[in-house]
Amino acid sequence: MRKKKIFILLGHSDTETFSGILVDAYERGAKSGGHEVRRMNLGEISFDPILHKGYKVIQELEPDLVRVQENITWADHFVVVYPNWWCAMPALLKGMFDRMWLPGFAFNFDKTTGEVIQRLTGKTARVVNISGTLSPLMMWWNFGDYTNEIARGVLGFAGIKVKVSSFGPCERCADEDRKNWVRQAELLGKRGL
Repeated sequence: MRKKKIFILLGHSDTETFSGILVDAYERGAKSGGHEVRRMNLGEISFDPILHKGYKVIQELEPDLVRVQENITWADHFVVVYPNWWCAMPALLKGMFDRMWLPGFAFNFDKTTGEVIQRLTGKTARVVNISGTLSPLMMWWNFGDYTNEIARGVLGFAGIKVKVSSFGPCERCADEDRKNWVRQAELLGKRGL
């Protein structure tokens, strides 16, 4: 197995959550697998998540957003773990992508053809989504592909090949279910997947 450079982002503003436990497990597994690991926690990143003028005026990136970009550029594999809130990623995580997923970094547009030039091809990502009240199957059945926004609309748009893992419902499940999901996260980390 090839050793990878892995950037892990906890996409929840609170580290003391099941999302945080899964990120800890993934990181532990990745390090035990000999991978080089960098990690950031969304709640510890300082930035304004609001696009005050949309994309008419590009807001200067705060140093922490530049660090996120540098870590994604450095990494072979990008891991983002977040809770499913109202069938989407948390607003702060979406705000981070709104602010730093920019032309010149993640993509460009060919002005002649209008085609998208994907700037992050060759990279892989693992999106880990946690549901509190419904199983992933019931979420999909009731609301459709609730990971499409990040998997295809953000990461895939830039050329990253994405795999998704969904766990839940974590608010009303047996302890053994949680332990199994933690083991799965640690094994994914060890394998660099």
